[in-house]
Amino acid sequence: MSFIEFKDVKKIYQMGEVEISALGGVNFEIEKGEFVIIAGASGAGKSTILNILGGMDFPTSGVIEVDGKRVDQMNEKELCDYRRYDVGFVFQFYNLVQNLTAKENVELATQICKNALDIDETIDAVGLRDRKNNFPSQLSGGEQQRVAIARALAKNPKLLLCDEPTGALDYKTGKAILKLLQDTCRKYQMTVVVITHNLALCPMGDKVIRVKSGLIESVEENENPMSVDLIEW
Repeated sequence: MSFIEFKDVKKIYQMGEVEISALGGVNFEIEKGEFVIIAGASGAGKSTILNILGGMDFPTSGVIEVDGKRVDQMNEKELCDYRRYDVGFVFQFYNLVQNLTAKENVELATQICKNALDIDETIDAVGLRDRKNNFPSQLSGGEQQRVAIARALAKNPKLLLCDEPTGALDYKTGKAILKLLQDTCRKYQMTVVVITHNLALCPMGDKVIRVKSGLIESVEENENPMSVDLIEW
C-alpha cells in the first residue's frame, strides 16, 4: 500500500450550463518520504490535483487515499482535521500575516496542531535565526518564502504541498528554496510534493508526474535524483 494513491480521480466544474473537466481520470501513487515533482503547463490540472490532495477541493469521483485514510470520503470536520494535522502548505505568494513577526507567523501554525516542532529550531533550520523578529515587509521575497516553509514545517505534517514555491522568486533565491525543500524531505523523511510549470526541475524529483489536459501523461522514477545545485534553467 502506497502512502498516497489517486485512483481514477475526476473533477468537473459547473460554470452555469457548461461543464469543464479539470481532471479526466487521474491515477498515480506516491511513497512515504518521496520528493515528488508534478509538472505541466498552465491549466494542465496540476493545481487541481494539489487542492484535492490537500483537502481544499472535492473530487467529482474517484478514490484518494493518504496514509490509509480515504480523503474523498471525509466530511467537512474530518477534512478540517486532515488539513490541520496532516498537511503543510507552501504557496507561491507566501500568505504571511503582515502585522506578525517571522517568529509569530510560525508560532501561529504550531497552535493548531498536535506534535509541533520547536519554533526556534525550525526558524534556524531555514536560515532565519537573525531575522525572526522582523515583520514580512522587512524581509526579501526569499526570506518571506523561508518563513512560509518554516510555518508549514513547524506543524510537523506528514505531507508538505508546495504550489509553485519559486514562482515569485529570482533564479538564485529559487534554487536556495528548492534545496531547502529537498533537504527537508531527506532530513525529516517527509513526503514533499512540488507543483511547477518549470520542466527543468524534473531531474531533482524522486518521482516526476507529468500532467497534460487533465490526465497523467507519464510517471517517471529517478533512481539518482539530481542535486538542485546542478540544475540550470
